[in-house]
This record gives sequence, structure tokens and C-alpha cells, in this order.
Amino acid sequence: MSGGGIARGRLAEERKSWRKNHPHGFVAKPDIAQDGSLDLMTWKCIIPGKPGGFLHMGWEWLCLDGPYRIPFHSFQGTKPPNLELRNAIHTDWEGGFFPLTLQFSEDYPSKPPKCKFPQGFFHPNVYPSGTVCLSILNEDHDLLDQPNPGDPAQTDGYHLFVQDPTEYRRRVRQQAKLYPPAL
Repeated sequence: MSGGGIARGRLAEERKSWRKNHPHGFVAKPDIAQDGSLDLMTWKCIIPGKPGGFLHMGWEWLCLDGPYRIPFHSFQGTKPPNLELRNAIHTDWEGGFFPLTLQFSEDYPSKPPKCKFPQGFFHPNVYPSGTVCLSILNEDHDLLDQPNPGDPAQTDGYHLFVQDPTEYRRRVRQQAKLYPPAL
């Protein structure tokens, strides 16, 4: 790591914090500079597509895997169904692990980083260059799953999202296959 400064100090602290605790499946790490040192000003990230869940039937609960548990008392005292996992609930982005580069300036944290997906990334809020406006990102990675039609950045993605949701979802699923988990 070369140089000091507020931005680099802050990023070093955030890196320590991230390494101790971060959301499952997400990756964020500083790039490696040509001299082999950490480049804290450029981070290579992976954003997992939001997973679906399964409708799970058991003794006394009907639940969607995830944060929701819905009591379903008609199963109490009865034999549980033969199959516990039924009716897979998928999201269009599920299965993809999407690369994102964060480029920080010396003005960080006063100014946000620039965020960039690969060039040609299909999404209404991502420019053809891959650049995305940071203001529409949030910690729950809803940018992928819930595009903002009020802030279009890409003509094809926007038109399909608004006018042909079926084709939009097909293209998203196709793109998710292009970004499998890294081994």
C-alpha cells in the first residue's frame, strides 16, 4: 500500500471490518498493484444473485427458507410429507456471481466510489460501459433484483423491463449463467 491519507486509512479500517463480518456469498477485496502491494483504492467484488427458496413442509411449520416462518398448524401430530422440499421459488439472478469493481478516489469517504460491472452488463440501471450510479445501490443488492425504471441507464434493458418482462427475465437468467461461482 503506497501513500497515506484519510481515504486509504478509512479503507484499511473498512477492509478489517469486512474481513471479520460480511454477508454470505459477497466478495470484496483490494486489487493487487503491479508492484505486488494492495491497491486499497480499487476493489474487486462479487455480488451473488439473490437466491430463491423452497416451500418446506414439516410437522408444524410451512416456511419459505429465509427470513419468513409461517405457522401451519394442520400438520401438528401428523406424519410429515414424504418430500420436505417442494415448489422451488427462483429469482432471475439466482446462481450468478456478478463481478463489480469499486474505484475509490482520494476524496473518499466524502465522495462515493465509482462502481462498474463488466462492459455490456444487461440491466436497466447499468450503462453499456458497465458503469452504475452508486445512488441506486444499497446493502441488500436490490439493484439487481429490483431495477429502478425511473433512472434508466441502458436502452435495451429498460425497454424490456418495462415493455416485455418475460423477455427481460429470460435475458437476466441467460446472463446469470455467464457468471457462475468462481472455483
